[in-house]
Amino acid sequence: MIQVDDAGSGSLVGGTCIGILRKETGEFLYELLPVQLYDEYNFKNKTYIYYTTEIVRNALKALSVKKDEKILVCRGYMFEDTRRYLDHEDYNYNNSKIEEPLQSLIEKTFENYTISLGLPKDFIAYTKYPFHFHRLLKWVYADYNNRVKLCKTGWKSWQKCSNMSVETYYDKLLKSNFVCLKCGKKISDNSDVKVIKYYSSRNNYVYLHKHC
Repeated sequence: MIQVDDAGSGSLVGGTCIGILRKETGEFLYELLPVQLYDEYNFKNKTYIYYTTEIVRNALKALSVKKDEKILVCRGYMFEDTRRYLDHEDYNYNNSKIEEPLQSLIEKTFENYTISLGLPKDFIAYTKYPFHFHRLLKWVYADYNNRVKLCKTGWKSWQKCSNMSVETYYDKLLKSNFVCLKCGKKISDNSDVKVIKYYSSRNNYVYLHKHC
């Protein structure tokens, strides 16, 4: 049986991971949709959905999937064009909630990808999968000019929150449970810090080491 799923489509940061697994043998193929497919033009034209179909088509070919082999496809919107392709090619597929083993495998693959982009591992645990939008927004604003290129900028939610007015000032944290969202290292107690303040639906504060 073949499982087809995605991870990261709901994350502000990064593209999306498309994964295909043959459950009996553990054969796993994946590809990452580049985040550029989520810029304003491509997002409006759903380019990422057609790219997803190409990934699935190539994976089915690489795994030599027969037309009568059972395929379970995630019910999500990422696969709306893929389903049309599978119908047209007479594959034996069903829409389904994808569970183990692919669910954990693809989520871990996407998590490792975001770590490679610079997200601290501890921060990922804090944001909780599939990554909380406003918590990720703080990470982006910690180094805005470098990190905006990692975002799904075609999203309406991003367009409402991009280029907000920012105030930067310095303060001292007597007790700190914070990680510097610029370098990813812990901020110690009694530290002088740089604070980035911006307003979305409420005031938000991003804490950095003083010289980060």
